[in-house]
Amino acid sequence: MSVSFGLISDIHANYFALKEVLLELHQKGIFEIYCLGDIVGYGSQVNLVCELLRENSVISIQGNHDFYLVSGEKCERSSYVNTVIDKQRKIISKDNLEWLASLDSEMNRHNIRMVHGGWNDYLEEYMVPSEEYFEDLEFGSYASGHTHKPLIWEGENHKYCNPGSVGQPRDGDSRASFAIFSEEKFNLHKVPYDLSKFLNQLQNDGYSVPRYQSMFLGKGI
Repeated sequence: MSVSFGLISDIHANYFALKEVLLELHQKGIFEIYCLGDIVGYGSQVNLVCELLRENSVISIQGNHDFYLVSGEKCERSSYVNTVIDKQRKIISKDNLEWLASLDSEMNRHNIRMVHGGWNDYLEEYMVPSEEYFEDLEFGSYASGHTHKPLIWEGENHKYCNPGSVGQPRDGDSRASFAIFSEEKFNLHKVPYDLSKFLNQLQNDGYSVPRYQSMFLGKGI
C-alpha cells in the first residue's frame, strides 16, 4: 500500500501561513505530516505555531533557529536573528519551550532520511544535492529544509526534496510552500495566505516589517 504524507519546513513563527498549509493538507486527505525544523525565528507568533503543530500531531525536528532558542547559543551570521530569538525566548510558554527542546535533529520515516540542513551539518548546511553527495549515505531518499527554496532532485540512485518554506519563501513566490510524498514521489505545492495580516501582526508586536519583507528576496539567514 502506498504511503502518503506531508513535508513542511521553515515556518518561522508564521501562524497565518501554517494554518493554511495544514488546512490544505487535510483537505487533500493528508494527516501524517513531518516538519523539518525552524519552527521559531523571524515571525512573532511563536506560541501559536508551536501549539498548532502539537495539536495536529505534526512530528518535528529542530532547525537552527529552534536550537538557538532552546540552547541560548547565538547565530554567528546575523545579529537580527539573535535579536528576534531573544524576544521569542521571553514570550514562549514553558510547555512549548520544553517541547521544542525535546525535538531531535534528525529522523528516519518511511525509508526517508530527514534533517533541517544537510548530512554534513544537520542544522546549518545549505544543501546542494548530487549523486556524489549521497553515495556514502545509506538511504535512497532524503529531505531537508533551511534554504527556503523548494526543490525536487532525482539522480540515478537517490531522491531529494526540499519542501521550501511555509512562513518565509525566498523563491520569488510569497505563497506558503510545502511538499507531499505519495506513490513513491515527492510533489511540491503552494498555498496563498493573508500576508498583509501577518505583516500587520509583526508590526503590532514590534518587529521590523521592512527587514522581514527583504528576506522574501533571499537576503535573510
